Amino acid sequence: MSGSVGAGALNLETLARVPATHRSALDPRALSIGVVHLGLGVFHRTHQISFLERAALESGETCWGVSAYSERSPAAAELLAAQDGLYSLRIAAPGATALTVLSSLREARFAPGDPVLIERLCDPAVALVTLTVSEKGYRLDPSQRALARDDPELLADAAGRPPVTVVGQLVRGLEARARLGAPLSVVCCDNLAENGRLLAGLVADFATLPGARVDGGLAAYLESAVGFPSTVVDRISPAPGDADRAAAARALTVADAAAVVTEPFADWVIEDRFAGRRPALERAGARLVDDVVPYAELKLRALNGTHSAIAWCGLLLGDGWVHETLARPPVARFVAALLSEEIGPSLAVPPGVDFASYAASVTERLANPELPYANTQVASDSGQKLPGRILSTVRACRAAGIAPRRCALALACYLRVALSGRSDAGDPVDFPDGARERLSVAAAGAPSSAAAARRALSVREVFAEDLGHDAVFVGLVGDALEAITTHGLAAVLDAE
Repeated sequence: MSGSVGAGALNLETLARVPATHRSALDPRALSIGVVHLGLGVFHRTHQISFLERAALESGETCWGVSAYSERSPAAAELLAAQDGLYSLRIAAPGATALTVLSSLREARFAPGDPVLIERLCDPAVALVTLTVSEKGYRLDPSQRALARDDPELLADAAGRPPVTVVGQLVRGLEARARLGAPLSVVCCDNLAENGRLLAGLVADFATLPGARVDGGLAAYLESAVGFPSTVVDRISPAPGDADRAAAARALTVADAAAVVTEPFADWVIEDRFAGRRPALERAGARLVDDVVPYAELKLRALNGTHSAIAWCGLLLGDGWVHETLARPPVARFVAALLSEEIGPSLAVPPGVDFASYAASVTERLANPELPYANTQVASDSGQKLPGRILSTVRACRAAGIAPRRCALALACYLRVALSGRSDAGDPVDFPDGARERLSVAAAGAPSSAAAARRALSVREVFAEDLGHDAVFVGLVGDALEAITTHGLAAVLDAE
């Protein structure tokens, strides 16, 4: 990496000026690359890098440095490359002030069209690939859990151009690596149910796209030498702001434009299905298990589902931050009821987990005022997130004979803000979500809010056919949307 930033910025040359209390004991110059990561966002820097750093410190292994690739924009890669991969991680909680410069990120690049990515994926020294590209990054048809077969970027990648999609990049790298036969573990760290099996299926599905050109030896290599462990990842990591960068500069005595902030809690549950070598992640606190499904359902539905529900409420109520919305007593009561009356009773809780305690930890973590999380950020790409976060609870409730009233109210909040683009006070609300256009087209011209809900729920790509034809569920969402439209969310929550 280039150390081309100014003398006052964090990089390898200025690292010695950082107080020893804020420097990792891991020497970045001693690390070789053994991990490729796709999706160089904030979460990767607060979660996987943190685990890899601790694993290296605990095991003494120096072969697990990370080569990371941004996907949507070159900005993150350029920022971190200018700092020689160095950045600080601050733990934000009342009374917690830990801040450390991490060393494990050794290369940062922009993935689309970059031939170095394929070279890295072919390197026998690389034994692990991790991904945090968000649900949207896989270009899924969410109702089918398969590649969107009409996606033009996927089709262009399949036809043989230098790949710009995540699955295309992975397939081309695996094709090239297959000629070497070296084993590889590909670890998806996105919030998708059975994400390892899903990603394995997407890689195989790529070869079936119209006009696809895929090496004939890939299928045998995937079967014999590639592992796709499923995972559950958990650490609240909002986008950092100017105040976070200022706090880092004060502590480090040099500027850190890539500083990130997170909570004390961190969890990584990994299915023990690795191929070949792997870092000693269990020594960093990761849990290697035979089956991650119960852990994934718990986290997706209780934490992520609750997080989304709060954000949708907050957008309608005009709040900027999750913790502000949760501080409203009516919202707190709604969230408590959602967890205790619908999510908890419909879950198969993992062995040894007390759901009441877990639910209490969820609300405590989301209410942390030291870790402000924008409602618009949580609500982004809601249409992609619905299946695992909310709709899975709806289906489980219906199967258990539980009326999913609170889930319906949460979905009505989403539909209200997605269709209107405004808060209850009439202020514009904007958040990136590819499903909004489809829902708006479907609901256009509806004679009532209940009819708009019914039409929106018929959009198969978002809600699948079963829920769109579930009269009880559709009625609950329609009634809730009608009440919110007529009275406003605050009044509806007060009446709960």
